[in-house]
Amino acid sequence: MSQNGTPTTALPDPEVRPKARHRQFTAEYKKRILDEADACTTPTQRGALVRREGLYSSHLTAWRRQRAHGILDGLAPKKRGVKPHPLALENAQLRHENKRLEQQLQRAETIIEVQKKVSQLLGLPTEPSQTDDRA
Repeated sequence: MSQNGTPTTALPDPEVRPKARHRQFTAEYKKRILDEADACTTPTQRGALVRREGLYSSHLTAWRRQRAHGILDGLAPKKRGVKPHPLALENAQLRHENKRLEQQLQRAETIIEVQKKVSQLLGLPTEPSQTDDRA
């Protein structure tokens, strides 16, 4: 309340707060921190490590679990977004191979056409004779 008895309204803070970001840790960083945590002999040392690095104990727990399962890639940050369809890679490879084979067929047909034209210029027969078929 103000001095004259009217209620006062609190003004909002004009400062714009930065938007919280999801932190991502590299696999090397996780491994280094886990090695340091394993070297700690007392819970006090581990607590000091966690506070110094600005981590939660749940980070260490999750990273240890990933390491125990042998998921080396699990220590790296997960890629977000839509995963490609499993058949998409095979489909792309087959399309590429099909294109390559079509080009190879086109070259072969061109060579055959050139050979036919050369045969006609030299006066050589282009069709096999009937006597060759009977033999």
